[in-house]
Amino acid sequence: MARPDELTFAPLGGVGEIGMNLSVYGLGNRHQGSWLAVDLGVSFGDEEHLPGIDLILPDIRFLEKERKNLVGLVLTHAHEDHFGAIIDLWPKLQCPIYATRFSAALFEAKCASERDPPKIPVTVVPSGGRIDLGPFNVEFIPVAHSIPESHALAIHTSVGTVLHTGDWKIDPTPIIGPPTDERRLRELGDAGVLALIGDSTNAVRDGRSPSETEVAKAIAELVKAAKGRVAVTTFASNVARLRAVADAARLAGREVVVVGRAMERVVQVARETGHLDGVQDFRGADLYGHFPPDKVLALCTGSQGEPRAALARIANDDHPQVTLNKGDRVIFSSRTIPGNEKAVGSIINGLVSQGIEVITDRTDLVHVSGHPRRDELRDMISWVRPQLVIPVHGEALHLSEHARLARSAGVPKVLVCRNGDLVKLGPGDPAVIDELPSGRLFKDGLILEDSKSRAVVERRKMGFSGCVFVAMAVTEKGELADDPEVDLVGIPEKNSAGEVIDDIVFDVVVSTAEGLPRARRRDPDALAESVRRAVRAAVNEQWGKKPLCYVHILTV
Repeated sequence: MARPDELTFAPLGGVGEIGMNLSVYGLGNRHQGSWLAVDLGVSFGDEEHLPGIDLILPDIRFLEKERKNLVGLVLTHAHEDHFGAIIDLWPKLQCPIYATRFSAALFEAKCASERDPPKIPVTVVPSGGRIDLGPFNVEFIPVAHSIPESHALAIHTSVGTVLHTGDWKIDPTPIIGPPTDERRLRELGDAGVLALIGDSTNAVRDGRSPSETEVAKAIAELVKAAKGRVAVTTFASNVARLRAVADAARLAGREVVVVGRAMERVVQVARETGHLDGVQDFRGADLYGHFPPDKVLALCTGSQGEPRAALARIANDDHPQVTLNKGDRVIFSSRTIPGNEKAVGSIINGLVSQGIEVITDRTDLVHVSGHPRRDELRDMISWVRPQLVIPVHGEALHLSEHARLARSAGVPKVLVCRNGDLVKLGPGDPAVIDELPSGRLFKDGLILEDSKSRAVVERRKMGFSGCVFVAMAVTEKGELADDPEVDLVGIPEKNSAGEVIDDIVFDVVVSTAEGLPRARRRDPDALAESVRRAVRAAVNEQWGKKPLCYVHILTV
């Protein structure tokens, strides 16, 4: 007798971390089933630990293997941590993609900005719409978030309904788009929800996230009170915030100048999709200098300290069209993503040292999160009344706190999992039943690398302890044909006694080569290894760090 179908869930990114979101749902038995992917995002490299790495992407080996059973990829919204990996990874999957209009348009604009634009078709689904993908019926339920057209997904199956919340909050006055659809979520709860797979980002914060309308009021007051030029930086994708800034400028009699390509792109897409209807036209950066200081507001990219973004260039007085002077005001209408604190701090300090006033969310309500705090999580649980809660979209602490809250709210079953865990949702008791291949890929320039990439490991070592290059010409008899060439990179010139380290390394290379038995000198590999060990030990003795060392032997 055939076993009944199982409904399974597996996070391949976004659990135990914030970013790189990829979830898969399976329906079928162990031998044959269909898979549905939700979101395909990136996280960002950290120069300290991953030098030269632009983006981190989820490892999709499992989905590649199951490609013929993959019924589609559905997007909850168009933030980079939910759709930023598609351009690089879709060619390996070539599955249908489904998104609402704004997400599809922003993705199309993102593709068009590439050097060699890929052709990746996206099927547009209306907000509140339902689509059949194999055995899954997927319903797009509007939720408030910090980008237009964010949606929770109700995934209806023969085994039960799963609510995949995506990123959300409860905001009764969100400025753009409808509030989170409480009525539909309550209806789902009445019909019965098997599992809630939920956003944990703010599970450690009590109370409720303030509304976008409150931020708009604060920004309007700050812009109105400013005497000189005003610059506002925020996440380009936060169209509600762009609208709030535009309204503040209009009330203060200022023209809005858009500075930065990412901001220009989002503004264009938001206008095309109707999310900036009724908002005045913005000006290009080339017109900034034409307006008096009290009649202009610059809307800039660079809220995360990106070195080539508009605000960093303005702060360094390196922007060809936009300048700020003593007495001007800069508003950071954003939060600093963990890992970017140094870069953002550097820009803020640079601005302050020039006499420019900097306002952040530490002193004024100029930013609110797009994620639910604890009272909002309790509301969602009370509306949906799931049999099971699985916390996702968070680090270990966030997941643990969300799980504790769900238990205290009376949820019958709560399960915390990790990336790669295959969780049986039903029928029967939920449990981790297998482990799928999971991991990280590094975007290194134009190349996708495995996370164990030699290049990244060596670059990190080189950044910490430098490198020595040695070239030696050796005769067939094993004698030095000429003086070795030694080049030190990233290593101090002199030791604490003032002796030149280059000279010390040169002497060590010569003495090591000449001190070896003739048979070892005639073996290029043995000679290179002996010199490598001796050089690293010598530099360590002089400096206290062991560099990388490469020895090239030329037999003449």
